Amino acid sequence: MGNNEITLINEKVKKESSFIEAILLEARKVVVGQRDLLERLLIGLLADGHILLEGVPGLAKTTAVKTISSTIQTRFQRIQFTPDMLPADLTGTLIYDQKNGEFTVKKGPIFANIILADEINRAPAKVQSALLEAMQERQITIGSETFRLDNPFLVLATQNPIEQEGTYPLPEAQVDRFMLKVKVDYPNKAEELKILQRMAVTSANMEVNAVISPEDLLRARSVVNEIYMDEKIEKYIVDIVTATRTPEEYNLKDIKTLIQYGASPRATIFLALASKAHAFLQGRGYVTPQDIKSIGLDVLRHRIIISYEAEAEEKTSEDLIKRIFDEIEVP
Repeated sequence: MGNNEITLINEKVKKESSFIEAILLEARKVVVGQRDLLERLLIGLLADGHILLEGVPGLAKTTAVKTISSTIQTRFQRIQFTPDMLPADLTGTLIYDQKNGEFTVKKGPIFANIILADEINRAPAKVQSALLEAMQERQITIGSETFRLDNPFLVLATQNPIEQEGTYPLPEAQVDRFMLKVKVDYPNKAEELKILQRMAVTSANMEVNAVISPEDLLRARSVVNEIYMDEKIEKYIVDIVTATRTPEEYNLKDIKTLIQYGASPRATIFLALASKAHAFLQGRGYVTPQDIKSIGLDVLRHRIIISYEAEAEEKTSEDLIKRIFDEIEVP
C-alpha cells in the first residue's frame, strides 16, 4: 500500500473518530478514572467483539457499561444473572393463546443492541449456553423459530473473581467467545478522593447524553476494517499466538510445561481486529506493534489454559503472556 493510500485512511480515521472524545467526555461525568476500562469498551464497540469484565464488586464495572451504552442511541438491556435463572428468562418463550388456540412468541431481554450480562458467572450452565448461541450465531431459537438479532449486537458481561461465594466458572468455550477479558482494578488515591467528593451524596444524579447513532458506529466499524496492517505486523501477531502453543520454537522452552493449551485461531483474528480498533482510537490509519502490545494481554489472558505445574509455581496466564511478548522479536 502506497503512502497516499495510508494518508487517505488517516484522514478518514481522523474524521470518523471525532465522536470518541465526545463519548469519553460524557462517560467521565459518571465514571472517575478507569480510562483503560472505557477504552476497552470502545474497542469492543468498534471491533464488534464481546467483552468480559472481571473485578471485585463496587469498581464501577456495571456503571461504566451503562454509561457507555447511554452515549449511543441504541436499545440497552441489563440482565442480572442469578443461580435460579432459566434460559427462557433470557431468550423468551412460547405463550399459549387460548382465544385462537395458537402459541405466540414472547421475546426475552436478549433482543436488544447492547446487553449488560451482570454477574454472568452466577448463572447455571443452561443459561450460559443460551447466551453462547446469541453471542456466536447472532441468533436466538425459541421453539422451532429462529430469530436474527439486530446489528449492532454486543454482550458486555461482568463477573466477580471465581473465588467468590456462589460463582460458577464459565466454560472455556464460552470464555473464548469474548474478544477481550479486562481485569478491573481498584482506583488510585487521587481517584478515590474524587469518587468520594462526587458520589458521597444521597442522590448523585448525573445525566449522560447520547452523542452518536448506531449508523455512526457502523460507519466507524467499516473504517476500522480499512485500517492498514503491514505483513510484518500480521506475522508478528501469528508469532505471538503460535508461541502460546509451541513455545520451544521461540526460545521459550522454560514455559512449555506451564501451558496446557495455547490460544485458538480466534485469538489471532481478535488480536488483529482489536489492534485496528486501538489504532482507530489513537486517530491512526495503520497498526503499529505498540497497538498489539497494548491490547495483547486482554485478548490472550483468558485463552491460555495453564498447567498444574504453573499453578504450583504460582504462575498466571498473564505472567506467561508477558514473557512471550518480551521474547518475540518486534518488527
